[in-house]
Amino acid sequence: MRDIFPQTERSRTKKTEREQLLLMPDSSENTDTCVTGKIIPEQMTEDSTSNDSVKGEHKETTGVRPDQHLQQEKIGREKIKHLFHKLHLEGKRCNKLITSDVLQITEHSLQFHESCAEEELVQTFLQKVLMMNYRARYIHVNKTSQQDHTQETHIDLSEDNVDIFKAVSLSDKGTMQPEHIHPMDVQMAVFHCADGFLKQMMVTKLSQCQYALPLLVPDPFTQQTEFPLWTFRQINKSWKMRSINNEIISQTQPIYKAETPMVFFFRFGSVSSSKSQLMNSLINEKHNTFFHRNCPGSSRTRVLLDGVVEIAWFCPSGKNTDKFTECVAFCNLHGDAGDHEKKLQILTEISSVNVVLLPQLDRNDRHAAKIQNLYKGRKPLICIFTKDESTVTEMMKGKYKIGLKNRSQSDVSEELRRIINDCVSESSHTFRLEDVSKHPDVRVDEEDDDDCRRGREAAQQMMSLLEKRDLREIKDSFLPHQGKLWHQWSQKNRELHRPRTEEIEIYISRKQTEMMNIRQQQHSFKISDFIKFLTKKMNSDAEHEKMFFLKWLRILLDEYTSADLSALHHKYDETWSKAIKLKKKHGKSEQRKAEQKDLEKISEELQAVTFGLEHIMREIAQIYESCSFVNENKKDLQVNFSSLPTLAAEMMISGSPLELMDGDAAHVPVIWISAVLDELVQKLGDQRVFVLSVLGLRGSGKSTMLNAMFGLQSAVSAGRCTRGAFMQLIRVSDEMKTQMNTDYILVVETEGLHARELAGRSTKDHDNELATFVVGLGNLTLINIFGENPSEMQDILQIVVQAFLRMKKVRLNPSCVFVHQNIPDVRTGGRNMEGRRRLQETLDEMTNLAAKDEDSDAECFSDVIRFDVQNDVKYFTPLWEGNTLIAPPNPNYCENIQELKKSILSHATQSHGMMLAHLKDHIKDIWEDILNERFIFRFRNALEISAYRKLETEYSKWSWSLRRAMMEYQNKLHNKIENEVIHEVDETDLQRELKKTSEEVSKSMSEFFEKDKDKDILIQWKTSFEIKIKELRENIIRETKRKLLEILQQRDLKKMIDALRTRHENTLYERSKELALKLKTKADDEERLNKKFDLIWKQSVKKIIKDTPAIKDIDIMRDVREILSANYGTPVDHSKTRSDVFSVMSYYDYVKVKRSSGFFSKAKESLGYALSKEDDIQIRSFVTDVVQQTDTMIQSFNISEMGYNICCIQQLTDYIKKRVTKYEEGSMKCVFKKQFFIDLVYSICKRANEMITDQHRLFRDANDPIIYFDKKIKNYYSIFQKYCHGAASASIFGEIICQKLKKSIEQSVYKKTARDLTDEMRMNCESLNGNRSNLEKNILKTLAEEEDFDKYMNYIHNPRDLFKSFIRDEVSQYITDKFSLSVFPRMKDNIELLQQKIMRAAHESTEHVQENRGDAGLWLKSFTQQLSDELIFSEEHFSGVKLDYVDLKLLEDVIRQELTALMSEISSRFNTETFPVDLDYKFRPDEIVIDHLCHCCWVQCPFCGATCNKTLENHDGDHSVGFHRVTGIAGLFYRGSRDLAVKICTSAVANRNQYFYPNNSDNLLPSTEYRKAGGVYADWSIPPDLSDLPYWKWFVCRFKDDLEKIYDKTFVCSEIPDKWRKYSKQEAIQSLNQYI
Repeated sequence: MRDIFPQTERSRTKKTEREQLLLMPDSSENTDTCVTGKIIPEQMTEDSTSNDSVKGEHKETTGVRPDQHLQQEKIGREKIKHLFHKLHLEGKRCNKLITSDVLQITEHSLQFHESCAEEELVQTFLQKVLMMNYRARYIHVNKTSQQDHTQETHIDLSEDNVDIFKAVSLSDKGTMQPEHIHPMDVQMAVFHCADGFLKQMMVTKLSQCQYALPLLVPDPFTQQTEFPLWTFRQINKSWKMRSINNEIISQTQPIYKAETPMVFFFRFGSVSSSKSQLMNSLINEKHNTFFHRNCPGSSRTRVLLDGVVEIAWFCPSGKNTDKFTECVAFCNLHGDAGDHEKKLQILTEISSVNVVLLPQLDRNDRHAAKIQNLYKGRKPLICIFTKDESTVTEMMKGKYKIGLKNRSQSDVSEELRRIINDCVSESSHTFRLEDVSKHPDVRVDEEDDDDCRRGREAAQQMMSLLEKRDLREIKDSFLPHQGKLWHQWSQKNRELHRPRTEEIEIYISRKQTEMMNIRQQQHSFKISDFIKFLTKKMNSDAEHEKMFFLKWLRILLDEYTSADLSALHHKYDETWSKAIKLKKKHGKSEQRKAEQKDLEKISEELQAVTFGLEHIMREIAQIYESCSFVNENKKDLQVNFSSLPTLAAEMMISGSPLELMDGDAAHVPVIWISAVLDELVQKLGDQRVFVLSVLGLRGSGKSTMLNAMFGLQSAVSAGRCTRGAFMQLIRVSDEMKTQMNTDYILVVETEGLHARELAGRSTKDHDNELATFVVGLGNLTLINIFGENPSEMQDILQIVVQAFLRMKKVRLNPSCVFVHQNIPDVRTGGRNMEGRRRLQETLDEMTNLAAKDEDSDAECFSDVIRFDVQNDVKYFTPLWEGNTLIAPPNPNYCENIQELKKSILSHATQSHGMMLAHLKDHIKDIWEDILNERFIFRFRNALEISAYRKLETEYSKWSWSLRRAMMEYQNKLHNKIENEVIHEVDETDLQRELKKTSEEVSKSMSEFFEKDKDKDILIQWKTSFEIKIKELRENIIRETKRKLLEILQQRDLKKMIDALRTRHENTLYERSKELALKLKTKADDEERLNKKFDLIWKQSVKKIIKDTPAIKDIDIMRDVREILSANYGTPVDHSKTRSDVFSVMSYYDYVKVKRSSGFFSKAKESLGYALSKEDDIQIRSFVTDVVQQTDTMIQSFNISEMGYNICCIQQLTDYIKKRVTKYEEGSMKCVFKKQFFIDLVYSICKRANEMITDQHRLFRDANDPIIYFDKKIKNYYSIFQKYCHGAASASIFGEIICQKLKKSIEQSVYKKTARDLTDEMRMNCESLNGNRSNLEKNILKTLAEEEDFDKYMNYIHNPRDLFKSFIRDEVSQYITDKFSLSVFPRMKDNIELLQQKIMRAAHESTEHVQENRGDAGLWLKSFTQQLSDELIFSEEHFSGVKLDYVDLKLLEDVIRQELTALMSEISSRFNTETFPVDLDYKFRPDEIVIDHLCHCCWVQCPFCGATCNKTLENHDGDHSVGFHRVTGIAGLFYRGSRDLAVKICTSAVANRNQYFYPNNSDNLLPSTEYRKAGGVYADWSIPPDLSDLPYWKWFVCRFKDDLEKIYDKTFVCSEIPDKWRKYSKQEAIQSLNQYI
């Protein structure tokens, strides 16, 4: 072998001179030499004390003294630390930069940075790299003012000595170039400080930018060489080559697996030409693949690049213009190769061709031996001499030399390219990345990181289970739950929601049974070892290790399936091309059909071999759903199935996508998705999310756009397009949460519309469903359009416009932004304006077309959605700069991405988003209504329903606060009126008294609407509820005034009664006193005293009875008969049993009707009802209102205070007659028979009989002289005894006071206790502590438990009565259950409080008398005045009582003593029998609750009679109910038959084959269009619901015979599904929690 070194005179230069030169920097190589190249040895640690413990690769230090070496080492370490400090990366080597922090939305990420401050370099670099912007290496640094200006030095030279050479020399000394951070130092600093996942993402993005990637990296502090193999794991490279037959062969491989030639470039010494720039000219002269000295921002002060080996690949495009005919790797060792011997050795060993740059050959050079060895080696060697002018010379076979001096780079590049091609074609040596890890001196990151290594080992172990398996059968074997059964279940679910039969309930029941059977079959499948391993691993490992495991699993699965997928895709493309050619040539239809079958077969094969992490998670989802459905854990599942959603939630939090819609089954696994979102709420809290949906044709670049914009992981594995829909979370930084009004962005990425693989399936329906789903789900939808192809635009726009039309109909208001990708010259304003105009026209055209399908009156797109064609249309330049496979991304595309990102986040700022908990319901609602096919009429917004119910509950609290406050004040005014303290009622006083509570309620309302998590939904009702509260407040004030005025009027009427009773009482006191004075000397003879007292008592009472006759018992129904006979000429048959108007099934017998009507059709007949259901409901509503008004009238009679008079019945009868007449005059359809009026009066009076009689009893007990004085005799005798024994006047007067206070005290305590108890029940009683819906749920539960059919009928036909009865029972039961624990203690507290008030009044009255030198009369006046608002107690009660001298101090003591005894007596009498029976009706707790809860809507469903469950009586919007009933329960039957109907409203309105006859007409109307019937139908919202609704189905089966008997009709047994008979009572009761 020849010697590469020629013997020349130049080579014999003295060694000492050369050694001196080696210590001096070469000015000609000023930018390609690391400042630490001769200073920092490769062995260095961050902490100098640990140098000895680290082995590394030592640089040569020839000619450098030991003390110089240590000094240089210290300087180098300080430079590295200084760099990390300037970049704000101190401490990041331990506490690494992580992906989630980098990807979160920050204020910085929303700006486009061409330049930035030094401390923002890392952020800006990462932002640009993650957006695939190759200008990330060219960031301009904003300098400080001192750095912006060159230092000026004034040199004083006289005019005589002006010398330019001297001036320049002096000025050079005064000028310093500011220190500058090298761009590659930024990249490498981030690389060193990033964790494994961010490092991998960064390198993947650098690869997409067509940049060279770090292959061997010295640790900046230890100088150990690391091979970051992990960072290459997600990189795939594609290239095309021509075969011998000139056919293009395409290849796509993971780059770590690719076997290619590798050309290794390195240099010895300082060279004048840039090695990196020369390499760029070989790969892509238009792009700086390797950073070099002439790149923008380059400087001589680089710190971290020396010793780094970078690698890049040239990927041919299969064109004749390709520079290399095959994929070639290029490696570049930065710095002097002589200083990095180990790296040089590794790379030269594994390379195919070695290329060395050096100034010239010199045998005495310190690198001479290395060059000589390379020359002698077998591998091709190319020597490039920077000081040589020669062209290519082949010194021996495979050994070349090229000179650079005075030669153009293009010529050199061309020569070099030709040589490399020749060498590569002749060499059999190939390079594979993974082989680098075999070198012992290289530390491999995958082995060094324990979590990464363990994650890989686990993934490999899992993949070993797939060995020797046919890929086409793997999914069936290992993932059985998601196969045919899941697809069958999905299809059955669609059929369930789209019934096409008249026997709908049988059909629904059969489908539900079939679906349950499928789930049970799913549940019976064994879980594969593959899935068992995954669940075990995910439930046991640390979070970081789990992330590595999942990443490795995805990588290995891609590797496992890539070959088969690639082959099938190639086969599909070929077959597709043939089909297109046949179509163009108008080939025979048989041929086209054959090609189409082939395509479908290949499509099925593609689906079978597609196997990624998304399929594994789909399997887990189906395991969970099958377990949930049968409510049982699988035997071979090692964990409880309820823990499975946690795995998916953790993956989402870590940034992984989750499948939202199964693309293969085209179905949403709602149960699974709901569970995962629940887990997210558990882990993150109920965060607010902004949902960004993305739609577009297949291959329009949606995934690439999202990846560039947000750094999202690919939703599916390599080699496949997105199928279905996936969702991913993007965190918003704390600084931006307030500004953006959201915590996370949820991106929903969808499969491409018009996917080719779906050819032959119903792609239009699928696309429409997908578009409707994601548009309804998103707060903003990106519509991605590739290019400006009119037909493609029209296809997608028609789908999108229709979806938005549907959203408008259901009051969802998403926004949209159109993105036109791949548009050249986007900066041309005129072109953009023309494009926007065309888009606007197309959108308007599509709106017109879609509006016809959707029954909408929209004429243009702006009628459908708020859309600004100027701001909501974005144009993107093409993604790549050029059309080769090595073209880098277009920086303008990245700018477009940034602009779009800002626009999206601007939309987020203006949107309210939604809470995660709401998102779950929102997904379910939209999907359910898509399944129902006709989306427009059926959208059931569970979020709104839930929010509205919560609002109703709050409204109940607010209204109760107002009522409670006014009740307290009303009670005080009532007492004052009775005490004649006030003689008029001023409405202003009532308003003032309620003002404070009103303000508190208003504040509470504001806080609720502003702070509740559902505030964005609730805001729509804010104004209406504020109005309702205002109206309620005014109504409370008005009603209170009316009641108090009635009391005022009645006070004057009963004044005579009260005065007479008081006079009789006081007369008895005086006569007792006179007798006592006569018998004072015989006070010890108790028997004589008793006889004398009895005598005088009987005489006095006899005289009183003579003056005041006894009050007789009353007979209400007798009075009713008399009035009806006398006043209305209505002879009444006493023996005849009257019908209860409230319990009749129909009012048909009471009215004269023209014809019958019908509802649902059956066998061409209609469902009949003798009286139209609409009229029957209206009559029932009329009766309910009359009852409500007569109840109010009866209470206004105040019978407990005024007594009963037959005039009461007369007034009621007159009112009822007036109302009946008025109703007949207003009705055009029917006239009541006379019997209706009679029975209505009877029914109302019969119902009121108990209340009137009870109130009359109270009046009689208080006013009948015999009863009243019989109760008082004991008290009178006590006072008589005291007189006899000469007791002091104060003692007697005190007892009289207490006796007169007794009744008032008792009533006051009872009333206060009743009000307090109502408060307590409103909080603690389960059935009474919520809104109307909660009350109804408890009623239905109780009805089922009691199984009382009569009560059920009362509930069905007279719900208001049943509600009142239930409330009374609940209150009575609560009082009984809680009497000793709560009721009695409350009463005791109220007694003590009142006793304290009475004693305080007595004491203050005594002080008042002493101050004013008054007497007992003044004391009594002061005492009664102070108690006037607490008790009905006035001076009038003592008229006729003579007040002698009274010792007031003694009087206080007597009252205290007597009062204590009196309170004890009242307490002892307080029990469940006396309370609240001794209270007037209107003061009883049950009546207070009824008054509060029953002022609501009582309108009934026109189909099934279910009562609207809105809390407000005159609510806004439609009537609605939690769940409807079987219509036969209300008596509906088929016309022309005696068959009761087995229909449920909510399933009927989902059936296109179901019809009914509304409003007495003979015109059939589809049940789906029930609102078009107008009248009561138009006011009801009946969304389709195919849920089980077990409650009423159980009821029908349980009370079938009773229903048949009461309606005199029959159920056709064959129409009642068998499934209904299987429901238990317990299941029926439990179902109430689900539906109400």
